[in-house]
Amino acid sequence: MRILSFSKRWQKLSNPTFTTFRFPRKDKDWFVGEVVQVWLKTRSPEREYICEAVIVAKNYLPLYFITNAEAREDGFANKRDMFMWVLKAHGGKRAVAENFMMNKLTLRHH
Repeated sequence: MRILSFSKRWQKLSNPTFTTFRFPRKDKDWFVGEVVQVWLKTRSPEREYICEAVIVAKNYLPLYFITNAEAREDGFANKRDMFMWVLKAHGGKRAVAENFMMNKLTLRHH
């Protein structure tokens, strides 16, 4: 079972259904029906298991299609701040290589 990791305990993780944005994986991309483990800070000694969840929807969309409301749910002030974070965290080359396309995954606690 694969892991989806989050850097902060966002309020949305407590919701029965929540979304997250991820670049497509090079090895094996996420798929609808896949059951995943949701963790907090997997690369830290403070890591914490949150839950199992099933991917109930996957949309492949340009980063600029993300709404301000979705960006706020992910802890950003607006979609511009989210866009700038993606560029900083993943590097502009990755964003350009992916054509600024991301997976919007909708998950439900399993």
